[in-house]
Amino acid sequence: MNWIILIFAGLFEVVGVNGMQRVADGKKASGFVFILVGFSLSLGLLSIAMLTIPLGVAYAVWTGMGTVGSVVLGMLFYHDSVDRKRIFFLSLIVIAVIGLRIVSN
Repeated sequence: MNWIILIFAGLFEVVGVNGMQRVADGKKASGFVFILVGFSLSLGLLSIAMLTIPLGVAYAVWTGMGTVGSVVLGMLFYHDSVDRKRIFFLSLIVIAVIGLRIVSN
């Protein structure tokens, strides 16, 4: 169950990062709401997940999900470049996160 909580923590981190981009784009009110809600829920859920998932694994998975999610969000909605090298290195992060899950209890 805590792995599912950790996944949601990673997703809410992406919501917070999206809020940062919204603020940068001039949408300050909604951006700050996204930041406050996204990062608050993300950190709260991360702390719950860490009750049973080791700190290093939980943090690595959480940051990996946030990184991949933020880059994909940028590619889909903010016109960030999409090239093979970026997708290759994002794939390495995903493989590493899956590997951590496999070798963790």
